[in-house]
Parts: sequence; structure tokens; C-alpha cells
Amino acid sequence: MLIDLTDADPATCGGKAATLARLLRAGLPVPPGFVVPTAAHARADEGLSTELIDEIARALPRLGNGYLAVRSSATSEDTARATAAGQHDTFLGVRGIDQVADAVRGCWSSVWSERAVEYRRRQGDTRSPAVAVLVQRLVDADVAGVLFTGDDIRIEASWGLGESVVGGHVTPDSWTVSGGDITRRSLGTKETRIDRTVTREVDQADRDRLCITDDEVTRLAQLGRQAADLLGGPQDVEWAIADSRIWILQSRPVTSALPAAPGGDESAADGDENAARTGTPGSPGLATGPARVVRGPDDFARVRPGDVLVCRTTDPAWTPLFGVVAAVVTETGGLLSHAAIVARELGLPAVLAVPDAMTALPDGAPVRVDGSTGRVVLLDS
Repeated sequence: MLIDLTDADPATCGGKAATLARLLRAGLPVPPGFVVPTAAHARADEGLSTELIDEIARALPRLGNGYLAVRSSATSEDTARATAAGQHDTFLGVRGIDQVADAVRGCWSSVWSERAVEYRRRQGDTRSPAVAVLVQRLVDADVAGVLFTGDDIRIEASWGLGESVVGGHVTPDSWTVSGGDITRRSLGTKETRIDRTVTREVDQADRDRLCITDDEVTRLAQLGRQAADLLGGPQDVEWAIADSRIWILQSRPVTSALPAAPGGDESAADGDENAARTGTPGSPGLATGPARVVRGPDDFARVRPGDVLVCRTTDPAWTPLFGVVAAVVTETGGLLSHAAIVARELGLPAVLAVPDAMTALPDGAPVRVDGSTGRVVLLDS
């Protein structure tokens, strides 16, 4: 029943696995893996059969003796019409048949999570989802991140696994590549890193330097263009570097344009400069509402329609809030994080990487969020 990643197709293996298979067949660097196909999910009312567990156990040695990544690959995601970016679960640092079997069950269950159901509802997708599960060798990344292709290529990166960038846990380093030239470099904060399942602090010396070289930036841009040419349009690519080797971990269509770079003099419109905070323009638009400081899921019930969500960071579990609030402000995160992508898909103004947002914007205070310029203004009560 298992399908080698090279042979994956959208109907049996979902969008994520099928896209990686196309890249792999074209010679691009994709970690080896296999797929538990959608048919296994369709007959999973009683869980994984003994036969399927035995087949997975026999396949694992082909991926080596290291750790694995187990990732959902639904038929409704990573296509041009429906991305469902980050709405289904991924399990990293998995090892051994028992952990792999548990992760497969977790991927199947995640299609009925609150965030996935709400995302499908807002996308107008009423189909019952079918999900395959991709099992791949885990790249123990020295550095990883995301790139967007287009007229220019935008790259964001941080130390360790790419979850730090994708999940908005850090404010990453970033680059813009125009043609063959690097036209912009920006140093992020990169305070923490994730290795397998462990999060730890980054040494100050590594915080204070860019995490990839100009040569690696150029190589990443070239791979991004290859993927875009092969797949027929701009791509959102997750990648990792281990021992100087670049790997492509995922590629999906870019579903919404990046905000234009801010320009001009906004001070006159904003009034009191002491009341303004500036961050990364994450999703364009202008919204005003009461700040709602949310420190974690226990605070979700406090959020009301029209609030401005103010938080340390968001991850896909926070996505249902995006259907309620008027705007989003975070203390960390980059333009290519899943939260920023979903905000742009939903047309929700967002400003990222405002370092002191949770203290500078008191709970309940009226604020104006300009997702086009990256400015957040505390208004008079």
C-alpha cells in the first residue's frame, strides 16, 4: 500500500507529497521518503491495521537510522486553489515504528481540528477531506527558512529547524534577490532555535550575524526559480541547510502578493510619534479597534469581533481568531510565516515584529493598525 515519494500523485498522496515528487523527479534536492496514501485514511475507522504497521516498519530502514518528519498531505492543500497552509499537523523528531504510527494517527486526526475545519469553512470547501501522510528523513538543519519567488525573491532564515520561521517564533534574517543580485539584507533577532523537538536560546554572537552567506542566498534563489519554472508559477518554498547542503522540504503556490515596501512620510497622518510603534508590514490594509492582548490559548475566549489581536506570536492553532479580529500585531515573526500568509489570504491587516507590542498597547486601548506601512498607533481614548 505504501507509495515511494518519487511515485506520489495528487489523488493518492495529496498535494504536498505530489509536488515534492515532481521536484524529486526533476533532480531537485528533496529528502527521501514514502507516503501512506489516502486509501489508508479512508479505511482508518479502526486505526492503523496490523498489516499497515508492519509495512511501515519494513519501509523505515530505507530512510536510514536517523530521525524522521511525519507530515500531513491532504488532497485539499498545496494546490493553486486551496493551500490550507499549516492547518494540518506535522511531527518532527520522530523515531521508531511506535512513534511513526502515533504520528500517522495524529496527522489523520488533525483534519478535524478546529483550525482546519474553520479554515475549510472560510474557503467554502465543503468536501470531506482525504489525507495522505508523508514520512521523510528529517534534515537536522543548521539553518532553515522560507523563500517566495516572483519578480523578486524574498528569503527568510533562522538557526535550526524551519519551524522557528514558519511558526513565527523568531524575527528572522531576510534578503531580497533581484535578478542575480542581492539587493537587501536585514538582520533579525533569532533569539531561539528548534532542533528536533528541543527549543533553546541562541548565543549572542549568532544573533548578531546573518545565518546564511551570500553564496547560499544565491543558491537558494536559483533553486526557487527552478521550482517555480517546473511548477508553473510563483512558489512558497520551505528549505533547510545541513552540512552546507540545501534541501527543499515543501513547495506550494504563492496565494497572495507580498505587501509593497513602505515609503513616503507617514508621520503627519499618525500624529503623536510617541504613540506609534513600527514593525514589519505583514498584510496590507488599515483597521482600528481595541487592543486585545492574548498570551496563549487560555485567552482566546476573551477575543471579540473587531478586536486587534496583540500577541507574542501566532501559529496555525491561532488561525480561528483571524476570522474574528480586525487586525493582528505580533512581537516576533516574519513576512513569510504561516500567520502572515493566512492574514494576507483573508485580507486582514497585520504588522509583525513590534518588539514591545504587548506592553506598549494596553489591553482594551484603541489602536490603529496599518498593515501597508507597518505602523501601529495608540489612539487617544
